[in-house]
Amino acid sequence: MAESPPPVLDLPDDLEAAIVALKRERNAVLLAHYYQDDEIQDLADFVGDSLALAQAAARVEADVIAFCGVHFMAETAKILNPETPVVVPDLEAGCSLADGCPPDAFRAFIAEHPGAKVLSYINCSAEVKALSDLICTSSNAVEMVKHFQGEKLIFAPDRHLARWVARESGRDDLIVWQGACIVHEQFSAKELAKLRIRHDGAEVLAHPECDQAVLDQADFIASTTGIIRRAVESPANTLIIATEDGVFHQIRKELAQAGRTKELIQAPGMDESCACNRCPFMRLNTQEKLYLALRDLEPQVTVAPEIIDRARKPLELMLELSR
Repeated sequence: MAESPPPVLDLPDDLEAAIVALKRERNAVLLAHYYQDDEIQDLADFVGDSLALAQAAARVEADVIAFCGVHFMAETAKILNPETPVVVPDLEAGCSLADGCPPDAFRAFIAEHPGAKVLSYINCSAEVKALSDLICTSSNAVEMVKHFQGEKLIFAPDRHLARWVARESGRDDLIVWQGACIVHEQFSAKELAKLRIRHDGAEVLAHPECDQAVLDQADFIASTTGIIRRAVESPANTLIIATEDGVFHQIRKELAQAGRTKELIQAPGMDESCACNRCPFMRLNTQEKLYLALRDLEPQVTVAPEIIDRARKPLELMLELSR
């Protein structure tokens, strides 16, 4: 039997104008992460890192939230706005960190450390958030660790972020879930060293999810927002950046506003044959899928009410402590 032809999507010629019109018609707010494609960032009402997006989601008064990021980010928006529809361009936009920390396995891990408090990086599922005492992002992780001064503490799910946080906070006793980000683990310390030689005077900016051998070569380590801010403020004219290159768009925009230009170089990966340092999950979101999500109000992110009730407390505590 012959295969059925693919469905006709009936997309408008001017997608940008159609998306803007649908946002207005739906009274929708569009939240987007820095790792999204440039054209999606430019359509967004708010662009930010995980902390800024959570803060923005907590302030939402729209009838619909359209979230261009990965699944755990949209879940966070749903937890903070349980009565508001949260649509995403692609439900398959997941996260290696979230996928690498299954709730049942994490529950068993917690049980192995009785009496320990649980601090979870926001890059985890709603179910893992519901098992946590507090949530953090790379922007505020050090401060969130300090909230548990003198207490036994589990940190999940990113081992590289945990190592950096432990050093910055003076906590060498963190109990760490051994997860990692597939994008930030791809940066090659060996190739980075070669690149620095070719670009004498360049400043290296790195995300703390990177391997220690990469961080050892960094001049500046910070969250996505911190990297963008430093890239604009740095006196260096050449920057080598070890995070997803979606940040380049915002850096160039802010530099243009300041009447400046700089050479931005993506830190090299281990495999030169692929764009492995570009998050494959983030890039599943496209303008076409965003238009359809706003048009049809599908697909929607759903979180069970009992998970929302439990996950909301550590999220709101993070937001309160981050003010």
